[in-house]
Amino acid sequence: MKLIAKGKTKDLYELEDGNYLLKFKDDLTGEDGVFDPGANKVGLTIEGAGRSGLKLTKYFFEILKNKGIPTHYIDSNIEEATMTVKPAKVFGNGLEVICRYRAVGSFIRRYGMYAKEGQPLDAYVEITLKDDERNDPLITEDALHMLGILTRDEYRILKELTIKISNVIKEELAKKAIELYDIKLEFGRIDNNQIALIDEISGGNMRAYKDGKYIEPLELEKLILED
Repeated sequence: MKLIAKGKTKDLYELEDGNYLLKFKDDLTGEDGVFDPGANKVGLTIEGAGRSGLKLTKYFFEILKNKGIPTHYIDSNIEEATMTVKPAKVFGNGLEVICRYRAVGSFIRRYGMYAKEGQPLDAYVEITLKDDERNDPLITEDALHMLGILTRDEYRILKELTIKISNVIKEELAKKAIELYDIKLEFGRIDNNQIALIDEISGGNMRAYKDGKYIEPLELEKLILED
């Protein structure tokens, strides 16, 4: 294997067959020991977080596969905390797509003059650039198009996929009486430039609540996967 990139929560390796291997780490994004899926730096490390994140990712990616939603997922090894994925080309230097069902986190920090903490949002989609130096700035459809990062058609597909995938996750959580507040997704182009979900779907990239109380990432995995 050849190490291609070291990320905040995962490392990426190139395999001899042309596919890639994601190694999940025990690091989570946040600040000063407090988890925040919208943060752009590692804020804490929890033993077992990597395997926990991979278990949920495997669970959700297989559900999406059965629904015919394109992803880069091939298979996974929970014990080694690794996932084999198809090659994917990201948009620009990478985008993060957030779907929000309640006003929390950075949404409140930006729009607190108008929004109330926890108020309902109707699958509100926003896109940020993966740019640590500029604190992952928001970017509009017009800017994405004018800067050559996404075409108008690709933006439409990206938004439709985001809402479709997020609603699937929301419905799965609801089966356990868990409410999805927001989720962060990533996309890329795979076979024949098809737009597909990449990266992961785990407690580390969403906020979920039960009975009005936030659920930590490792606890979320246990609640969802328990019989």
